[in-house]
This record gives sequence, structure tokens and C-alpha cells, in this order.
Amino acid sequence: MRFALISSCLIGLNTKYDGTNNLRSEIVKRLKKEYILIPVCPEQLGGLPTPRNPCEIKDGKVFDIEGRDFTDNFYKGAIETLKLARFFGANIAFLKSKSPSCGFGKVYDGSFSRRLVDGTGIAARVLAENGIKIVCID
Repeated sequence: MRFALISSCLIGLNTKYDGTNNLRSEIVKRLKKEYILIPVCPEQLGGLPTPRNPCEIKDGKVFDIEGRDFTDNFYKGAIETLKLARFFGANIAFLKSKSPSCGFGKVYDGSFSRRLVDGTGIAARVLAENGIKIVCID
């Protein structure tokens, strides 16, 4: 069986910014038949607590709703996530859509108004740039 990264919130771990999760039981059940899933939360790996303020990307940087810059934490978490992918030989990652870490293709616009724009989260971008296939799960 092959290894795959998966956003930990998708398997039911309470790692989402508000301390909850985005459990996708049926999807996870299907994925477990094909992959050994490695749960990751790039935001936690970057040193951020749970719960934490929501963050969004604006002008290439990551800010929380109070305007504090957490870009360095997001990049640190992305690099740690990449290290896990390399350690396990994972060449695919199933990530939570729209997230400033894991979103791929669409992310929130930085205005905290739930508006989506074309873009990619920090961890998803780092993984993709290093040859990891990204599959987003809504």
C-alpha cells in the first residue's frame, strides 16, 4: 500500500482553527482502502495553537482576523509537512479545500467575508512545488 498525507481535520481530529473538525467519514473510508493515511495539520506543525483565530491569505501573506501576520508559522508548518511526505514516501496529499494552508485552486480572499479567489494555501503550494499531487476535499 502507498502512503498519502491527509488533513487531520478530515479524519475527525479537532485541529480546525475553531477547535472542531471537518470529518469526511465516507471519503476517508474509501481512501483507507488504497492508502496508509498520514494525518497532518500544517498550522499546528507551524506552532499555532488550537483553537486559534481564523487566518486568510492577502497579498501573499497570512493574517489572522485581527491583522497579525502568521506567514512564518504557515511556512514552517508547510516545510514540516513536506518533511513528513518525504519521510513516508507519500506522493499524494488529500487536503481540506479553501484553507490558507491546505486549499488548492481556491482560497478565501483575505477580507474574512467568505469570498473565494483563485489561489493556493501555503502548505499545498510547497507540497505541489515538490512533486506531491494535491487533491482537495471540500
